[in-house]
Formats: sequence, C-alpha cells, structure tokens
Amino acid sequence: MDAAWLGEQGYSTSLRRQYVTSGWLQQPSRQVYQRPRGSLNWQQVVVSLQTLLGKKFLVGGSTALELQGFSHHLAQETKTIHLYGPEHPPAWLHKLPLTVCFEYHNSEKLFPDTSSNPDDQSADIVTQPWGPWGWQLKLSSPERAALELLDELPTRASFHQVDKLFEGLTNLSPRRLTDLLRRCRNVKVKRLFFFFADRHKHAWLSRISKSTVDLGKGKRMLVRGGRLDATYQITVPEDLDGLE
Repeated sequence: MDAAWLGEQGYSTSLRRQYVTSGWLQQPSRQVYQRPRGSLNWQQVVVSLQTLLGKKFLVGGSTALELQGFSHHLAQETKTIHLYGPEHPPAWLHKLPLTVCFEYHNSEKLFPDTSSNPDDQSADIVTQPWGPWGWQLKLSSPERAALELLDELPTRASFHQVDKLFEGLTNLSPRRLTDLLRRCRNVKVKRLFFFFADRHKHAWLSRISKSTVDLGKGKRMLVRGGRLDATYQITVPEDLDGLE
C-alpha cells in the first residue's frame, strides 16, 4: 500500500515511521509500504492494487494468456506484465525493486468501462488464486486477452507468434467472444480476430454471428509490402502461410 492509502486509514507519517523502525512495515520504495512477508513480487503488488487500493486493473494480453496455460508459443520468461485499466497506475509502481516491468494499456480504447454493471463483465474477468493465502488475482479472460494481444499487432507482437497462439485456442467460449466482439471499439482488432479464426477453423467460430459485429469500412494497411486479405481488407505478411 502507499502512503496516501495509509493516511486515509488514519496512519500518520510519524506512526508509519514508527512501524518501519519496529519492523512491522517495510518500505520497498519511497512512500510505499509492505508487510514483512519475504521478497516482493509482482503478483503481490497487483493484488494490492486491485483490492486494497481499489484500482480497476486487469492483468491482460500475453500475460493473462500465459498465466492461463496458453504460453507454449509465447515468450517463456515473463519480463513484462501487461496491465489494462481506465487510468494510469500510480507512478511508484515503476520504481519498485522487481525483476519485471509493468506496461500500462488504456482498456477503454478497446472496451467501454462496464464497472457500473457487473453483469457486463462476465466475458471479461477471471480470477486466479495466488500464493499461500489464496489471494485472488484478476485477469482478462482468455477471450478478452486474445483480443488485447491482437491490438499489439504489428508493432509489439508478431503475426507468426499470434498465428501459432490462435491455433491452440480451441476451447474459447462463443458466448464470451460474441459479447466482447460486439463491445470492442477497435475495427483492426475485430478484423484480425476473424482473419485468424477463419485460418484455424475452430468449432466455436460457427456459433459467432459475424453479421452482428461492426467491422467498419475501407482497407487497413497493417504490414507494408504485405498481401491484402480480400475478405477483411487488411494487409498481412506475405510469408504467413509458408512459415511452419
């Protein structure tokens, strides 16, 4: 927790200083406190953001897919934790002594904030117990995380990596996907989703009504010198089909 939160709970600066001196609290960074429970890790930090500090963050994108067992074709060592939320995380998050870094993404660029209606979030959020205390870490569902990863194309993720990942997405929920695709604000992401889904012909695709999803109009150039996919009017790498 940070100094501002402790102050709101009635812990004065002098009292916080006393707790640190006595060893009841530790300070991993300036104005940030933790209980002495071993070394600090990123899951501990994110759970605290989501619960104690009440921040609307989800662990999403490639990080959420990795944590839910879809990491075979992703990087094997987690170095970046992708956080999605409607506002930037506190500045101290990037100053903590961790072996990973956090990358923030504005979730509202992809999906509207549905916090006023918890039922709308059923397609978005899954929880995963973490640590000996069973703390609940909130993640993007595999369906949402896949769309978040598509938003990283082509600058921060490769077509070939995503293609291999989609090949393994055999058990997604068509109900969740339909809800997410209808709410998604990004035309590029929705076209890419159907492009990859068509390539791998998963069973769930037949249960998604494409006509109810707004795919926009006009061409989208995603790869310079690539080939144009006539169905979805997006450019993709020339060598995508030839890569094993």
